[in-house]
Amino acid sequence: MSTAVQAPASADFAGSSSAAAVFQRLHPDQYLTRFLDRGYRPDGRRKDAWREVSVNVGSISTANGSALVRMGDTTVVCGVKAEVAEPCGSRPDEGFVVPNIDLPALCSPKFKPGPPADEAQTMSNWLNDLIVSSCTLPPTSLVIAPGKAAWSVYIDVVCINFDGNAYDAAVLAVMAALRNTRLPRATYSEDNQQVTCDASVTFPLPLGRLPLAASFGVFQSTHVLPDPSAFELPLHSTTITIALDEAGNACTVRQEGLGGVIGQSGDDVLSEAWAAAEARVRTLRTVLEQSS
Repeated sequence: MSTAVQAPASADFAGSSSAAAVFQRLHPDQYLTRFLDRGYRPDGRRKDAWREVSVNVGSISTANGSALVRMGDTTVVCGVKAEVAEPCGSRPDEGFVVPNIDLPALCSPKFKPGPPADEAQTMSNWLNDLIVSSCTLPPTSLVIAPGKAAWSVYIDVVCINFDGNAYDAAVLAVMAALRNTRLPRATYSEDNQQVTCDASVTFPLPLGRLPLAASFGVFQSTHVLPDPSAFELPLHSTTITIALDEAGNACTVRQEGLGGVIGQSGDDVLSEAWAAAEARVRTLRTVLEQSS
């Protein structure tokens, strides 16, 4: 984890915080450049620093499992709720896993009331792809009685405060909540064709790989910045996300945008990001283990 250091910005703006705020609003690229030229970022971090992260589990009593994650000023909460459902006729030996990420208007002025924002839908798709490709929660493990009954597991992530990089925080919250989840013992009766749940006996979810994500932004083809903040995100021509499992194997490598870094090949940029992602995921996994 990194410790924020106050960036030496006052000299650039004659000590006036109001002048700095106006300059930031009118010329965000130049504002960020001035910080980076001094080796810092506007939130006080050094250029290559990640934000502090914390995880608390079991905070939602009405869910089967839950977790709250703070990553800097970005805060997300994840609740896992399981219901008994009838399997699809084409897949009688599988249950259901339904992940969703919500970025409500309350978390940032960036998002408006109404239907889910495109960014939320995109991140929900990314989360679903990550869970499926990693076999984090195999659908075959959720069957109660083949063709008759299975668990439908709803994974809902809500951003409470948005300050960038909500996806990394959401992935961490999901993995922590899944580890925290306990399901009641379910028994299917052929006689009355009903499922009986015994809440006095619970069991953990049969989890597979638990990937964690690390994201980066490329600014003006000169800087690869880890864990971009809400201010930095719109200024990045390219974002890179790398998700790794417990063994360090890649579960997701995704690049959005076509920008690169001047003087470096695409392989060089990816290698730099990969090494930083490995270190970050190790830190996140330590926090995840300590939260149990």
